Amino acid sequence: MPQFDAASGAGTAYGDAGAPLAIVGRDGTVIRWTDAAEHLLGHRAEEILGRPAERLAASPGESASWFGQEWAGRTVLLRRDGRSVQVGLRVSALPGANGAVDWLISVLGAAESTPAVSVAENSPFPTAVWDSELRMVWLNAALARAYGPTWPRRLGLPLQESPLYADTAQVRALFRQVLETGVPVIDRELDQRDHRWRRTYALSVFPVANARDGEPGVCSTNVDVTASRRARERVTLLSRAGTRIGTTLDIMQTAQDLADVLVPAMADYVTVDLADAAELSDEPLARLGTTGSGAVPAFHRGGMASIRPGVPESLWARGEAVYVPPHSPFLQVLATGRSYLEPVLDVSPGSWLNHDAGRLEKIISLGMHSMLVIPMHARGEILGVAVLVRTETPVPFDENDRMVSEEVVSRAALSLDNARRYTREHTAALALQRDLLPRNPSGGNALDVVWRYLPSDRRGGVGGDWFDVIELSGARIALVVGDVVGHGISAAAGMGRIRAAMITLAALDLSPAEVLAHLDDLLARLAAEDFDSKTMPTTITGATCLYIVYDPVSRRCCAARAGHPPPALVDPSGDVTLLGIPAGAPLGVGGQTYEDLEMELSEGSTLVLYTDGLVETRDRDIDFGLDRLRAALTQRPGAPLQDLRSAVVGTIPPGEQADDVVVLLARTRSLGPDQVMEWELDADASAVGEVRAAAVRALMAWGLERLVPAAEQIVGELLANAVRHADGPLRLRLIRDQVLVCEVFDTSLNAVRTVSAGPDDEEGRGLAIIGALASRHGSRGTSTGKCVWAELLLPSGPAATGDGG
Repeated sequence: MPQFDAASGAGTAYGDAGAPLAIVGRDGTVIRWTDAAEHLLGHRAEEILGRPAERLAASPGESASWFGQEWAGRTVLLRRDGRSVQVGLRVSALPGANGAVDWLISVLGAAESTPAVSVAENSPFPTAVWDSELRMVWLNAALARAYGPTWPRRLGLPLQESPLYADTAQVRALFRQVLETGVPVIDRELDQRDHRWRRTYALSVFPVANARDGEPGVCSTNVDVTASRRARERVTLLSRAGTRIGTTLDIMQTAQDLADVLVPAMADYVTVDLADAAELSDEPLARLGTTGSGAVPAFHRGGMASIRPGVPESLWARGEAVYVPPHSPFLQVLATGRSYLEPVLDVSPGSWLNHDAGRLEKIISLGMHSMLVIPMHARGEILGVAVLVRTETPVPFDENDRMVSEEVVSRAALSLDNARRYTREHTAALALQRDLLPRNPSGGNALDVVWRYLPSDRRGGVGGDWFDVIELSGARIALVVGDVVGHGISAAAGMGRIRAAMITLAALDLSPAEVLAHLDDLLARLAAEDFDSKTMPTTITGATCLYIVYDPVSRRCCAARAGHPPPALVDPSGDVTLLGIPAGAPLGVGGQTYEDLEMELSEGSTLVLYTDGLVETRDRDIDFGLDRLRAALTQRPGAPLQDLRSAVVGTIPPGEQADDVVVLLARTRSLGPDQVMEWELDADASAVGEVRAAAVRALMAWGLERLVPAAEQIVGELLANAVRHADGPLRLRLIRDQVLVCEVFDTSLNAVRTVSAGPDDEEGRGLAIIGALASRHGSRGTSTGKCVWAELLLPSGPAATGDGG
């Protein structure tokens, strides 16, 4: 038992505080007496041992209240010479065998009569005083309780033999720092852990002027801040999860982000395994079949992370099917939707791991000792499980870990579900758009065309931009570029409806202005129907469109636009012009009219059609984009279309594309005299025979002898029908293009109608005969009347040109 001088006055900070005086047995007699007690009170051991402890009290009967419970406070003791001394006492229980309790009486020192010392003694926070050699000279009741029954033996011992924390070196350095500098250290957080628990304490150290025999020392106070530390870690983890998870709409990346967030903050090894509900594959996992050991494919590995390089704990790579035993915790969590906590992994015979030899070998060899399986709930579905494992961290998972992990995983599950929904819609929209956009657009012998579609999402996004190249009668070609407001499947579906309507209207051979007017009325009607439908959102909220028709025979171009950016025209010399086509209102307003612009184009001119994503950015107006486009096209006479296309696409600054972009370039050709033959005649039946014979000679000259019988019959029927129903001069035109085109122009505005002739009727069979012989036939309006036409397939023809690369 270490010996100390007794407290002798209030002038010391703690004097000989903490010195044991005596041990009192359960019967109230003194069974041990120390030198410090003899020094303080004057009684020798042989005079006091075995005698009642009440002899020490200055007031008779006061000692009866000393025993029965632990306490600390001031009292008055009686010295051997009859004088009294006021001291602070602490009475502590010393449990013995069979539940017996003895009582240790220690002196707090005369200075304990001050309020400050009394507060320290009764503080709920473990507090101790250490001398200049870092030996404990005093401790309060809270620290004594923490040390347990061995606390009396710790008094006088150096720090390393009576440690506060496992990391004694760090605490010793702090104590020395305060001794040398005199500057307190406040709330330095330190961890104390063993294989069962982990706690965090805030250590404060401040200097003491007179710790023992007038020498300086330090006082330490420990505050258990485990709860607040965990709260901060929880907030930090959730904040990190909020910034890391959900930043992408890729399911696999979101799963990997979750694993990365949880390691090492919550676990040493984490896997994120996705069930069929996550829709990673079109094929259900069950179709993969079971293994020889009966393990079933329940998940796809979406993400994994480990404190060890290369994630050696994992049996499967990302994306591979994960097999688990039928009665494993993983399937249990998937079925019940409740977390599974196994603080200490059971690897003994009879556990679920007995049916999973590969996983068991990994667990044993890599020291996996604690596991937590969390379901990923999202909007009523379980998308998979997150599996957390500890290896190097000795503390097992507890309920607090489970609650924190569940919160992180639940947030990630919503991000996974968002990614799943986006992927589902994106896949459907992409398939829809690929089906709706032209596969191999061709300008025939009228135009050379190249195109480029650039989604704003470069990984394969979809939107409402579209284009088309439509073959019309008379070797003419229609060019269409349009933009439906929005992105995704709704915009793609709206684009599909407009494109189908546009192809139908174009087949009627209406002027561009008429086509746009009909399309505007149609979209307004569809929008009204969608608005009235309570179950479906509006598919099309607005659209713009540019429609151009080019005739290679006359080299004339007719164009109209509905709220769309104007096309650029590059003439053969390289000069660039933005065509002044009247803008018109966007489609879908309803009741709008549009204006045509007609012009003649030189052969080799290039039309550049595009959507607004090419010329508009978030921080620049359209004029800036148009000037940039004009500059890219200028002074490039005769440049290949592919080079021009690259120059146009190159006007988009890197990282500034905010919308989908469609670019369509068309270079004009013309059909020469060797491909077009024309004859004019009066509306007189007598002139028909001569013109028909001339047409036969032209066919022979073109080497189309095999088409003569059918063509002669068609020309005869077309001319006879025009003579019968039209007034004024007639014109027959034959065009040798990809097909043989037979056209008859008249001045009548009467529409051509096909009628069914009876067995005895002498008329009404002409159009029926034409329909039987021709591959395609029809009529269209002209500025002076109409044109009735028919087409015959050539025995062989030149290959069409077109490039979508």
